[in-house]
Amino acid sequence: MKSTVTRTTPKGSAIVSYPGYASAIRRILFTFISNPSPSCLGATRMTETKGKICIVTGSNSGIGKETALALAKMSAAVVMVVRSRERGEKARAEIVKETGNDATRVMICDVSSMDSTRKFAKEFKDAYHRLDVLVNNAGAFFSKRQTTVDGFEQTLAVNYLGPFLLTHELLPLLKSSAPSRIVNVGSGLASSGKIALDDLQYEKNYSGMKAYANSKLILTMYTYELARRLEGSGVAANVLEPGFVATNLGKSSGSLLTSLVYTMARPMQINAKKGAETSVYLASAPELESVTGKCFAKLQETITSQLSYDQQMQGRLWDVTVELLGLSPMHHT
Repeated sequence: MKSTVTRTTPKGSAIVSYPGYASAIRRILFTFISNPSPSCLGATRMTETKGKICIVTGSNSGIGKETALALAKMSAAVVMVVRSRERGEKARAEIVKETGNDATRVMICDVSSMDSTRKFAKEFKDAYHRLDVLVNNAGAFFSKRQTTVDGFEQTLAVNYLGPFLLTHELLPLLKSSAPSRIVNVGSGLASSGKIALDDLQYEKNYSGMKAYANSKLILTMYTYELARRLEGSGVAANVLEPGFVATNLGKSSGSLLTSLVYTMARPMQINAKKGAETSVYLASAPELESVTGKCFAKLQETITSQLSYDQQMQGRLWDVTVELLGLSPMHHT
């Protein structure tokens, strides 16, 4: 049985109305700025992960790159999963130069494409005999509604469907490598998210900020459901809120207004290294080996919205996702 911590503590353009962004900024400020991030991870939190194989998606920049860098410094064999080989190899070269860890490798996957995700999973399983840590870090924000090659709304595909499918494809390897860990990178904006099962693809009244918040809420709920289904397997699944981090997220939104908002907010943001601290903690801390089904922020367990703990809704989301992805019905993972 798992033990648990019991503390209670593409491009496009769009015309976006200012009131919606004002509201979004207020939520960001309330969620992040009022709770400053810790200044450092601390040596006692950092543990050797020598010999462990770790996947970090979206790791050519931002939080993902800093997570890969930190794990490489701990002598892990890090697989950097990226869309662009050129950018990925550049990031890898920088990490290897800084750490001396040449076990770091780049593999290609576009998590918004289900075919690409399945292809990567197969390539990884052909190349590696185990998997100790899966960090689902890749994420995106789009001002204008777009669809993927599979016909899915892009935000939902990148932030949730891709991680769900990748985890599903790699789960047998994670189980055979137990104790192992799944780390999902969520967002504090999930607290404002809502669930509309009849419009998960946001075909009505699309809003980039709402789509993003909703997708991160769904990811959080998925993590809780996944942890329950994995109970007793030796695979821990947790989600984290990195804080208001200065990354490329807003820059790639496709909206000049969004980019301007993020630029104006830059002085209030924390850097990517600090934003990666909780990801690294969940991926490496020995005291968290058997902790599962929790959300962490600033290196501590935190509570999420009331809706996120709705187990009935978690189960319904799971079933809808399985159907969307064309997977065999899974009563047990």
